[in-house]
Amino acid sequence: MRYRLPLLPAVVALLAVNALLTGSAAGAVAASRIDLPGGSLGQAVAALGQQADVSISVADAVLWQRRVARVRGRMTVGEALRRLVGSSGVEIAALDARTWRVALRQRPETPAATPARPPTPPPAAKPVTAVLEDAAIIVTASKRDMRLGSYPGGASILDGGDLAFGGERGTDAVLSRLATVSSTHLGAGRNKLFIRGIADSSFTGPTQATVGQYLGDIRLTYNAPDPDLRLYDIASVEVLEGPQATLYGAGSLGGIIRIVRNPPKLGVTEGAVSMGASVTQHGAPGGDFGGTVNLPLAGDRLALRVVGYGVSDGGYIDDPRRHLNDINRTRTLGSRVTLRLDAGDDWTVDLGGTIQHIDGDDSQYADRAAPPLTHSSRFAQGFEARYALADLVVAKRWDGLRLLSSTGVAGQQLFERFDASASDGPDRLFTQANHTLLVSNETRLWRPMQDGFGWVIGGSLLHNSTRLNRALGPLAAPVPVTGVTNSIDEATVFGEASYAPLPWLTVTAGGRWTRARLSGAGEDLDPSTVSKVTQLVELARAQVTADRIETRFLPSLAVSLAPATGFVVFGRYQQGFRPGGLTVDGDFVRRFRNDRVATLEAGARYADADIFEASATLAATRWRDIQADFVDAEGLPTTANIGDGRIYSLAVRVGWRPVAALRIDAGLTYNDSLVTAPSPVFAAELARTAAVAFAPAAASAFLALQMSQIPNVARYAARIGVDYVTRVGGNLDLHVGATGQYIGRSRLGIGPVLGAEQGDYFDSSLTMRIGRPGLGVTLGVTNLADIVGNRFALGTPFAENGQGQVTPLRPRTLRLGLDTRF
Repeated sequence: MRYRLPLLPAVVALLAVNALLTGSAAGAVAASRIDLPGGSLGQAVAALGQQADVSISVADAVLWQRRVARVRGRMTVGEALRRLVGSSGVEIAALDARTWRVALRQRPETPAATPARPPTPPPAAKPVTAVLEDAAIIVTASKRDMRLGSYPGGASILDGGDLAFGGERGTDAVLSRLATVSSTHLGAGRNKLFIRGIADSSFTGPTQATVGQYLGDIRLTYNAPDPDLRLYDIASVEVLEGPQATLYGAGSLGGIIRIVRNPPKLGVTEGAVSMGASVTQHGAPGGDFGGTVNLPLAGDRLALRVVGYGVSDGGYIDDPRRHLNDINRTRTLGSRVTLRLDAGDDWTVDLGGTIQHIDGDDSQYADRAAPPLTHSSRFAQGFEARYALADLVVAKRWDGLRLLSSTGVAGQQLFERFDASASDGPDRLFTQANHTLLVSNETRLWRPMQDGFGWVIGGSLLHNSTRLNRALGPLAAPVPVTGVTNSIDEATVFGEASYAPLPWLTVTAGGRWTRARLSGAGEDLDPSTVSKVTQLVELARAQVTADRIETRFLPSLAVSLAPATGFVVFGRYQQGFRPGGLTVDGDFVRRFRNDRVATLEAGARYADADIFEASATLAATRWRDIQADFVDAEGLPTTANIGDGRIYSLAVRVGWRPVAALRIDAGLTYNDSLVTAPSPVFAAELARTAAVAFAPAAASAFLALQMSQIPNVARYAARIGVDYVTRVGGNLDLHVGATGQYIGRSRLGIGPVLGAEQGDYFDSSLTMRIGRPGLGVTLGVTNLADIVGNRFALGTPFAENGQGQVTPLRPRTLRLGLDTRF
């Protein structure tokens, strides 16, 4: 066991403990510029929560609908709430620095004396988990500010503070909290995400992602991997289960993940710093540092918010062949800048930029038959992931309407190295470079739900181009091999409306019309294996098959009923699609077609104030012309339409607060998938490879197994979390969180090479923080049982037959952290 703790962060953390034990109470909450719309109290407190970065609960449905006047000016949260509700029988309570509660004042009891109860220590801000049904929680990803309790579909909202508890991470923080979201595990910046069992492949190729990812209203990716942005200074993360084609278009078959940034605050100077040092059992130490500062630049009209961070995750894989230890260290550097202008008359303009670089020294896989946490290779198989985004968002507010126009330009590069050497041959290197440019704009106008009616209309333009270059050969000078370029230009109009003919019934309908032009070509066709005539024919064929226009209309319909207070039942039908493209097949390129899904979903949610929440959703999906990856005869990944399939999925979530200081939440997901009608070409290819790899009896069993489950999604996944907060001493809070997560068995992909099993492991964590809202020390442990497991049965597609691979969990890791706000 090797533990090495950097000295400076440890000394700083010890000094912080001393400051906590001797410091005074936190200062008063600063005033900020507030602008709350007139209308219902629910709409006003939702806007206040977003502007002041606080959580506000309104427990009574009648109070939620109470009409209030517009409130505008510089004031604290308490002052704003008092101006909203006045003194008309309403109580306002500050549960802590960032959590408020608004409720009808209780009438005094009859004069019978009651014994005094000891005071209950105020709880810290509760984590907003996947099943939270607080009336003030707004699903902004609905694009028309729907309350979570009224949203007719599977939705999860994760609080940014909850995600940062124990140290800011990237997508792993979302995966550890939601059983419905899964991922491949090639490495940070290289993974693909899946929701609701809709998974296509293990590799990043020409297929569009099945999950749409957004930073605010800006699309992050199209057919590139998850950029894995670190979640520093994040207000929340919203996950909507798919399809979400009406509002988000192509590439949202499984759903969407939307990261909501903390916006710049006008007239406020504030900042935050977090740092940590970590030690990994069987591995190398690591560290992280991040900071945020908010600066007013022109009084109350202009503000700048800057975020910067650096993370070094210690390696834990050894390579005995090269006599090296801990080879897979990963370094992440990132920054985010947002400038907000109050242009007057309720116009705001946000100009932002995001940059993140990820460098991995080597791959994180291990050889299945070797000692744990080891793999043997002839040279490093590192990777580099670069991401940059510039965005412009213009917004306008009227009393009953909202307008928002968002424009983003994103560039993403991923460079990967693989050891393609044969056991009895010379060193052979395979490199793959994926360059992506995404330009997108969306403009929409909406009316939040008022007086039983709400709607949104909008349009979008999108251009995405991806160039995949590959090379294979000697280590010093690999030779370019066939690559491919794919481009798409997309124009869309969409709309959705909700109408409540009765107080307990809401009907929602919408549609999206999309016209997409696709183009593409082969890259670096190898003249040594393709004659000149054949090469010209192939280039011409590539252009003909890629240049085409696809038009789609995608309808949606939903019905929700509220038969009792806090109880909602809903049903929803929605379609989704992905356009086709070109893929590499040996030394040639060929076309694959678009695929389509149609999902029928039913569910129910129940919430009893702040004590108990539960939700369940059941979905049936038909998937036509599934786009999926498999390995070709050269050992390289390729894409094809493998046939039709169906997926049944069930998600259950429960949250319970037995006492004020303790919250327990749990989730369970079940996915049952089947390739019901394999395409003739794919079935023939699968039968041919099975006949080579297996005896006749075993080949039949293998073919049946390959069709029995769509790859990369576990049939079962479950999670449980416990969160406890109590007051210790005069002004210190102790916050303890523990999680446990089980991921069931799944298969890597399709075919003899990719048919390996993965999953069937348990992960856990324990985190403790002691401090005040403005200063705290954290101690966290992940993978408590130090389980090796197998998150992903792939490290390189060039492993020879019989050389299985696993991707282990990061071994038990301890982190000591410090966070402060000023």
